[in-house]
Amino acid sequence: MSSVAAVAGNRGQANYAAAKAGLHGATKSLALELASRGITVNAIAPGIIASPMSDAVFSQETINQLVPMKRAGTPDEVAGLAAFLVSDAASYMSGQVISINGAMI
Repeated sequence: MSSVAAVAGNRGQANYAAAKAGLHGATKSLALELASRGITVNAIAPGIIASPMSDAVFSQETINQLVPMKRAGTPDEVAGLAAFLVSDAASYMSGQVISINGAMI
């Protein structure tokens, strides 16, 4: 799991954004290294996902300003993407960083 912060940065959290951006590089490199063994490597980069933690940090007004879809994502939406990535339907997808963020960036 990555984060929208790796793609867009996050004021006051350079360390977090850098760590997640490093995960993007690892995803790309590991995908190349493991492809010949039939192993896929992908990362999911969520934006604002509804949870007790994000609910305490992001008001609806802030979400409206940051997220073009004007809502937080749901854990089920992220889980659905993860389920797809581990399914046979995604067996040819590797080395991808997939954003799920309501068109934030």
